[in-house]
This record gives sequence, C-alpha cells and structure tokens, in this order.
Amino acid sequence: MVTTISYRDAGVNIDEADRAVSAIRKMARATFTKGVLTDIGSFGGCFELPKMKKPVLVSSVDGVGTKLKIAFATGRHDTIGEDLVNHCVNDIAVQGAKPLFFLDYMATGKLEAGVAAQVISGMARGCKANGCALIGGETAEMPGMYVDGEYDLAGTIVGAVEKSKIITGAKVEAGDVLLALASTGLHTNGYSLARKLLFEVAKLKPESRLTETGTILADELLQVHRSYLKPMTALIKAGALAGAAHITGGGITDNLPRVLPKGLAAAIDTGSWETPPLFEMLRKIGDVPEDDWRRTFNLGVGMIFVISKAKLPAAQRALKREGEKPWIIGEIIPQRRGKGRVEYRNPAKSGKL
Repeated sequence: MVTTISYRDAGVNIDEADRAVSAIRKMARATFTKGVLTDIGSFGGCFELPKMKKPVLVSSVDGVGTKLKIAFATGRHDTIGEDLVNHCVNDIAVQGAKPLFFLDYMATGKLEAGVAAQVISGMARGCKANGCALIGGETAEMPGMYVDGEYDLAGTIVGAVEKSKIITGAKVEAGDVLLALASTGLHTNGYSLARKLLFEVAKLKPESRLTETGTILADELLQVHRSYLKPMTALIKAGALAGAAHITGGGITDNLPRVLPKGLAAAIDTGSWETPPLFEMLRKIGDVPEDDWRRTFNLGVGMIFVISKAKLPAAQRALKREGEKPWIIGEIIPQRRGKGRVEYRNPAKSGKL
C-alpha cells in the first residue's frame, strides 16, 4: 500500500505562504514609485531608469546579522526590516546614489504569516521613507534548515547616480575636516559580542532595566538603524561633500579608510563626541580591549563626512537645516610611517557644534 504524502507533510505550508504573500503585496504596493513597471508576483521586478545623461547603477546586498536574535527573544519583528533597508540605503548613498528599488529574502524553517507581515511592514516603512520601491523578494520555507521560530533576512538595493557625480573619495585631501552624525544605538553590527557580554557574562534579560541608560535593554538593542540619506543629499546639493563613510562592521577603524586616497589617514579626536552609555557598559562588562571595542562597535558615530575647510560653513548650514547636530571629530592627515590609516587622539575640548 502506497502512503500519500503531501508537501505539507514535508513541512511546507503553501496556504500559509499564500497568506503571507497576500499581506506583503499590499504593503509593497504602497512603496511603488513611478519607475515601477511590474506588480508583486511577477517573475522579475521591472523598473524604468530615471532620466540621466550617463546613469550608473549602484547596488548593495546585506543582512542584519544576529540582531535577529533579539527580535526572536522579544517577539518584536516590526523594526528588523527597516534596519535592513536603511543599512542598504546608507551603503549606496555614500557613493552619491539615490535608491531606486529594494528586494528582500526571508528564509525560515516554518513560515508564520503574521511574523513575515511584521518584518515586511518594517521594510515597507523604510522603503517609503527613503523614496525606494519594494518591488519583489523571496519568502522561503525550508524545514530542517532553521530552528523553530527563527528566520534569516537579507536585502538587495539598487540606486542610480550620474557618472560625473559618483562620490569616490578621490577628491579627499590633507586638511579636510571630518564631520560626524550620531548613530541610533548599535545599528546592525556587533551583536554577537554584545549578546555574549550582556546575556552570558552579565546575565541580563531582554526585559532588564539598565541603570546606565534608564531604559529597557531590548529597547536599546532594537533601536532602528537610521538612514542618513536626507543629510547626505543636502550636503551633495550644497557641493560640500568630498567623501563619506557609513560606520558599520569594523567601526571607524575599518570603514573610514575605504574612502581615503593612498597616502592619507584620518586623525580622530575621541573626546569630540560623547560615547553613549551602552557602549561604555559593553566595554566594562568584558574588559574588552580598546582595539576590539573600536573595531566592533560604532561607538555612537553612524556616518562620517569628509569636508574641505572652505566648504565647512556651507556643510554645517546644510546639516543644521535638516535638523542635524554634527560633530567635528577630526581631520585628514598624511599617513605617517608605521601608523595606521586611522589615528585616535584624545583632545581636551569638545568638537560639538
């Protein structure tokens, strides 16, 4: 006798997938811009390029790492998608690109339509805020690949910029000033170390109230990775931007050199901004070596702009019009023999504006 076995018996619920897609379709459509040519559900998403003389497409793909573990532990899934979109937006914005469209990939062992809808709602919110269309994606149910209640998330963004206006850092010179904007918490990096320190070493719980911050730990860890597209656009319009670095994994130490021409380095005044209490708390819990600390976390700096001294007043005005409070955190210097691309200094006075 032959036993009839369905796809559902193997762990894949097509009806649940249909429910998820139905909820996703409505949210995605709300992000559509005039360039979108196809609906959700097409084999491929089609997008008409904006009118440019020599358009260059700029793309990036990323995830949110083990920040997902905090979402699993708290049952709060509505911010993770926004984290993903904003991270990707920042990665292409530093090259002068305007985001056009975004695609997501969500994989899980057992699909829960309600959870998927929460995740996508965050993506849709992020896309809409950045003028970016969510034109497609993949929600994969793969039994046996993931622990029950967990999923992985990744996204791809595509933007465009005029070829003559790509920001490469080639115009960065010694003497240029470094302007920084604050991060909103850890953003999407350093969570593997943070979780080990907070939950394994300090024995804290997501619901623990932190005396250092006066907030609930989960709220601190789930702060949304902010987008810097608006202040970046303001600087570009002011003609004040020589280079920009999104401070992600690797911290200032590894990210700022990515926009520095050969032979140049950055001198960072570590006393020019106040490191948020959470980062100081993390260092103390594990007696984390300073080099590791600086290369793991953003330490309160989410974006750094390289500005020529002549353009500094214009840059400051442009940022303040956007409601930003930039810090002057250092300058570009010739790289010294035997020294790295980033030198940390600790001045007595603050560089806050």
